Order: sequence, then C-alpha cells, then structure tokens
Amino acid sequence: MGIFTGVLLASDFDNTLIYTEEALRTGAPVPPLSAENRRALEYFIAEGGRFAIATGRALAAFIKYADVVPMNAPGVVCNGAALYDFEKEEYLETAMLDGRARTRGQEMLDRFPDMAVEAYHIDNVIHAVQPNEITRQHERLAKVRVTEARSLLEVPLPLGKLLFEADHDILEAARDFLNSRGWSEDYELIFSGQNLLEMTAKGANKGGMVRRLAARLGISMDHVYCAGDEANDISMLTAAAEGFAPANCVPAVRDCGATIVSHARDSALADVVARLEAKYR
Repeated sequence: MGIFTGVLLASDFDNTLIYTEEALRTGAPVPPLSAENRRALEYFIAEGGRFAIATGRALAAFIKYADVVPMNAPGVVCNGAALYDFEKEEYLETAMLDGRARTRGQEMLDRFPDMAVEAYHIDNVIHAVQPNEITRQHERLAKVRVTEARSLLEVPLPLGKLLFEADHDILEAARDFLNSRGWSEDYELIFSGQNLLEMTAKGANKGGMVRRLAARLGISMDHVYCAGDEANDISMLTAAAEGFAPANCVPAVRDCGATIVSHARDSALADVVARLEAKYR
C-alpha cells in the first residue's frame, strides 16, 4: 500500500492540468502535458492514489487526450452529465437533459440571434446551431468539427449538455431570459468561460459526479481532492476535502475558498501532489 491508497484526486483539464488559453485564442496546438505534471501524477498513482479527469468537454473533445494523461479512474465528462470508463470504453452513469431543453434552448436562440449553441450528444456527436466565431475557436481548441443543424429541434436526443456561445453580456441576458420564464429550476446554468454558458440537467455538475465516482471507488469524501480554475469547477472544489485552484483561476474560484497553487502553465498539478504528499506522508 502506498501513501495515497484510498485517496481520489480529480482535476479539470483546460487551464488546470494543461494551460490551453493561448491555444483557444490563437488557434495554436494544445501544449503537451508538462513533464512535471506527468511525473507527479505517475508518482501519485504508483503510491496508490486514484486520479480522474473532470472536464466540461464532451467525450469526443477529450478522448484524443486520454492516452497522454496518466489516469486510473473513470472520468467526469460533459461538465458532470456523464461518468466514463476509459479502460472499458463505456459510460457508467449519465444525467441527460430532457426533451424540453431543446425547445427552450431554441427559444433562447430565436431571441438572441447572435448566440450559438453546441449540443452534446451521448454518442459523441456535437451539433451546432447558429455557429459563430466562438464556435469556430472552440472547434480549433477541441479539434472536433461540429455537425451543423438548422434548429435544436432537429438535434437527436439524448443530450448531455447545451453550451451557449456569445459575448458575455449576451449570455447574461440569455440566462436572465431563461430565469424569467421559470425554467432555471430545471437546470444547472454555469459559466465555464467568459463566452461560454453551460446548461445541464439539475444536479448534473462536476461536484455531483465526483461524489458518485468516489462512492463507486469506495473512497470517503474526506479523502477526495479536486482542482479547477473556472466557475463550473466550484461544485467539486467545495465538495472535496480540499479544493485547489491554479493561480490563473477566475475570481469566483478564489472566493469559494480553494487553496491557490501555481499557475497552470507552471505545472499546477505537480504543486497539488506535493501538497498532498506533505499531508499523507
């Protein structure tokens, strides 16, 4: 038994495990996992720890990176809408949007014509309605081409999440519109970036799915640790025994009480593992 036996560490991918912001803005390739992060995660796993990815990306947008990230636990994908076993290549749990989400999402698009939406299908197809430049940037970052549809009503079910894309003020207005219609109680609505607003089923967030993962692994939440940089990570950061955030995190993450570690470009996960080693050694 190693010092991390019975410990689960779950980390966000973009701008936490790997700093992808420059790739998003410029279209440059996503940088590789740093040698420091790789060594730290391999050490964590060798010492009995379980490491999992918890990403807002759809499986289709993350799967190409799965082989370059050391991990030995199922991962949270689609911002908490699903738990995927990369070894068995199968979904273990899902929390899908209901059919009303398509109709309501289309109403939002009709009201805000400058807003785009990506619809994440459980079969790893990503559809886009009213794609805009933010959609194209997201395609370049994820290296996954979307399938365009004329309307959300044409997109097949089941859907894990809807990702609305527009300038921040438009997304805020869209969120307020959804709230004014009394729909917000049915969904999780979380900003995962300045230009990204995510809609998942109520209770389908990273924190909830990390709890389910810990239960599957037989690990107490007293020994679950999470790392993330954006507002969509807060649910898991606050559920964990201790949440960690890279120095590049958004203010809301700092305000949630996360322990601030080094910048994502400076191998933040290596810093996290070092702190856990000091705790468990």
